[in-house]
Amino acid sequence: MSTLSYLKIDPATRRVSLDASDPAFYGNPNAAYAALHAACPTFYWEQQKRWYFTGYDAVNGLLRDRRFGRQILHIATREELGMPEPLAHTRHFDAAEEKSLLELEPPEHTRLRTMVNRAFVSRHVERLKPEIEALANRLIDGFQANGSAEMLSAFADIIPVTIIARMIGIPEEMGPQLLKWSHAYVGMYMFGRTREDELAADQAAKEFADYVRTVIAERRANPKDDLLTHMITTEHKGKHMTEEELISTTIVLLNAGHEATVHQIGNSLRVILESGLDPAAMFTDEKTTEATVEECLRICAPVHIFQRYALEDTDVDGVPLKRGDVISLILAAANLDPKKFTDPLTFRPDRSEAPNLSFGAGIHFCIGAPLARLELNVVLPLLFRRLPGLRMADKPVVKDVYHFHGLESLNLAWD
Repeated sequence: MSTLSYLKIDPATRRVSLDASDPAFYGNPNAAYAALHAACPTFYWEQQKRWYFTGYDAVNGLLRDRRFGRQILHIATREELGMPEPLAHTRHFDAAEEKSLLELEPPEHTRLRTMVNRAFVSRHVERLKPEIEALANRLIDGFQANGSAEMLSAFADIIPVTIIARMIGIPEEMGPQLLKWSHAYVGMYMFGRTREDELAADQAAKEFADYVRTVIAERRANPKDDLLTHMITTEHKGKHMTEEELISTTIVLLNAGHEATVHQIGNSLRVILESGLDPAAMFTDEKTTEATVEECLRICAPVHIFQRYALEDTDVDGVPLKRGDVISLILAAANLDPKKFTDPLTFRPDRSEAPNLSFGAGIHFCIGAPLARLELNVVLPLLFRRLPGLRMADKPVVKDVYHFHGLESLNLAWD
């Protein structure tokens, strides 16, 4: 039995009641994950009406298991599966998602990923390092003399969206608008979303798609040395990307290219400052910096859940599943599995154990992982170097959502 007020566990049936809207939960989900690991790492979440997996080996295996996929309608009809018809008021959102890399399975996924992947391999991304450093330094120059700043709006929000926009070929001044669209768009992924959230996400998807369409037309007329031009002109087995594929791919790259990284910068700063450890010791060289970043990704991952459809009748960890059933994998909980990590709730930047699963695994492993890692490896040591005595000015506020774990605000001060 759990001692947490918002969590009730029946280990015999693996039934769990968990109130995801309780601030005690979304403020510190790691405590709930520890309780679940101790009682039943695989569980049926009553409120969400589906099975969840938190064990490292289970999550890692299911992410790679071809009996499961991100879509199901490529092999079965809605009628066969008893699925409801799509909502009329989210048709623009559904259209934007239809050709998304995140939602497709092979062979379409393979083709699209192959056409985009080149821009995100480590050797290409590494070239952006001076650009990321220059942008970070310019932002710090703007607030360093103040002795304090709200670090998300002044810093974390700006870097990822600026860099991904530059890569794709979207004008930098669109950054604030991209953030607004993105924040509304991801509302569709949240538990307990309202019709108002759905309408806001649909409107954002429509405006986002309309804007991307104009940029595509401009690039067709005037090609440039950017990712969008590359996607327009590249062929794979004699086929170009369609207009719908270009729009969906651009939207998913812009959203995924900054939303999680913004949260991870904030989460990392918080966990480092709360640890009581000396930040200088964490960033002595490339090796210690990389280890610190990986430990931040492990213990305070920004994206918590990914879903999969069962593509056939099967059984996982004693759970019988039928074709079309949806299961959920909690990446952030897998990172805390005591079978893989000693003292898993403790931040240990010198840890050398299993790799974290924050970017997923298998064919849907995050395409932007090299870019996100580079941004974190550049900006975190830079902040601690340039802002001596960096500390929290007040208790950080955690966003009241669960899927994306991040801060509402992070007020920091320095000497």
